[in-house]
Amino acid sequence: MCRHLGYVGPAVPVGTVLTRGSHSLRTQAWAPRDMRGGGTINADGFGVAWWREGPAADAAAPGSGGNALDSAAAAGRSPVFGATDGASRAPGGPVAAPGPAGAVAPGEPPADRRPRPEPVVARYRNAAPIWTDPAVDEVLSQLDSTAVLAAVRSATVGTPIERTACAPFTDGRSAFSHNGVIPEWRLALSAVLADLDIAATTAGATRRFQTIDLLDAEAPTDSAALWILLRGLLGALAPGESPATALRDLTAAVLRHSPKSRLTLLLGDGERLWATTVHHGISALVTAESAVLASEPYDDDPGWQPIADHMLVTAAPGDLTVQPLLEPKEGAPR
Repeated sequence: MCRHLGYVGPAVPVGTVLTRGSHSLRTQAWAPRDMRGGGTINADGFGVAWWREGPAADAAAPGSGGNALDSAAAAGRSPVFGATDGASRAPGGPVAAPGPAGAVAPGEPPADRRPRPEPVVARYRNAAPIWTDPAVDEVLSQLDSTAVLAAVRSATVGTPIERTACAPFTDGRSAFSHNGVIPEWRLALSAVLADLDIAATTAGATRRFQTIDLLDAEAPTDSAALWILLRGLLGALAPGESPATALRDLTAAVLRHSPKSRLTLLLGDGERLWATTVHHGISALVTAESAVLASEPYDDDPGWQPIADHMLVTAAPGDLTVQPLLEPKEGAPR
């Protein structure tokens, strides 16, 4: 249905992640090797998210995931960059007084003791095929990031070909992509939402997903609606609880109502990647310095490991964990 890729490691040009290797994600858009009956090419748009350090105020509004690149694409203009950190400087704005190198303002802790700001997501999407967009080489190659999540799209028949339907979907520091399809997704995901509401009420918990409407999805597609549910589950996690729990709960709920669904999901937060494999594949390339999860290996590195079906994957530099996605009692189709 689609191809996607997540990377965490040393800072690299964002555009390079899309084009690296003899079988890059861009190449997979027109010459995929392992679609498993989910189409022939991925020419219905693409998107890429990357992370940068910055206060939460620099992030887009929750659920929007928008930025200057998205706005430019929506207006039909080529994206233009100013300051690389995304800041805007008003003429005549305040300027810090000069001082000796390493000087610290009174009452301010040294730099090595200050809280490190959480990474926030920036994003670019285009409904055109990835190989037609010069921004990949001319703009995205000038932006460096330590984490990237990207996808090329093969749209399900009957769904719109538009920018807002392209993954990644983002919120806060999370980015998400779905490779697959949910048959009769409106009915199935409405039933999933009802199940989650009942579970939360039974547990006596206040859950964010209780206030979420599937109509808030960016586009009328199963992937966009699936993100609404996952976003709610992520918001309901207890402190310290892994996002893998949200992926497992969501996948189990969807398969109960739509057992023929294809649910290979990819989630990143700028420091770690999580994935599920249901029908479509994922391969992992993990070293001490970096971690990659991809629909297909982009080169012939012998370190690539194919992940079996119905698995839950967690990956970070130096760490790859693969475990069964569902318990046998949950009735996962085999």
